[in-house]
Amino acid sequence: MISTCNLNFVSVVPVVRAVLLAAGLGALAWQPGYADSPPRQIDLSRFPATRLEDVVVPLPSEVFNVLDKLGTPDWKSELRVPTIANRGPRPQIALLLGSVVAEGFVAVEAKDREQVKQIGRDVLELARAIGVEKTVLSRTNAILTKADASDWRGVRQELDGALTDVRNAMIELQDAQLAHLVSLGGWLRGTEVLTSIVGKSYSPDSADLLNQPDLLRYFQERLAGMPTRLRHNQLVSQVEKGLAEISPLINQKITPASVKRINEITGQVVKAISSNA
Repeated sequence: MISTCNLNFVSVVPVVRAVLLAAGLGALAWQPGYADSPPRQIDLSRFPATRLEDVVVPLPSEVFNVLDKLGTPDWKSELRVPTIANRGPRPQIALLLGSVVAEGFVAVEAKDREQVKQIGRDVLELARAIGVEKTVLSRTNAILTKADASDWRGVRQELDGALTDVRNAMIELQDAQLAHLVSLGGWLRGTEVLTSIVGKSYSPDSADLLNQPDLLRYFQERLAGMPTRLRHNQLVSQVEKGLAEISPLINQKITPASVKRINEITGQVVKAISSNA
């Protein structure tokens, strides 16, 4: 789904930020000259993006716009109500924050005004819990306002901005490890959504959107390089194990069976992120 751009490699969401995105997530649908058919891979040189260390990170909404080109997914059936009440230590909050932002993109696709507004409030609460509330206050207010006006493009832009602002604030606070977990949380939820959509209407081209071994390797390397205390966190360990299970599935031809298995793995991890692990 992601191609390298003379750099290590890249991340969703999204989506995700694969959805990765998200995956694994600016708006492809609004970029002039972009092909109407779904691309086999995302070409980062065509996308608005942010940078995280030496890695180009496409905005989560890019991945969701690619999904739009697969047809007309039933977004409402993909939507989940985030649970943030059971949050525990900071690693879980970071993963949950990324997951909730990815859920925001699903809610935008479903045009669920009330759910988008609730997610905006959840983002603010999680940002407060992790010490970066001021960073996203204006973003969350804008999300509420634009959701009321059904300005879905504007909401996407604010969600993109909120995710970027939170990560940058964490890095400034020397919490780069938590910034990686935010991106990873979004990628896991985004990939869960992507595999659900692809699995319901499988085609080799749509399945190839999951072909992102470089991105997965990047997340694995970042987890492996985290301090022992973080790696021994129960939830972080579960995430690391999940990535290890996904890795061989996306390093070969992606079949309906592998799409289903990736969906199961990401679904289990996302569920754990929302529980008091």
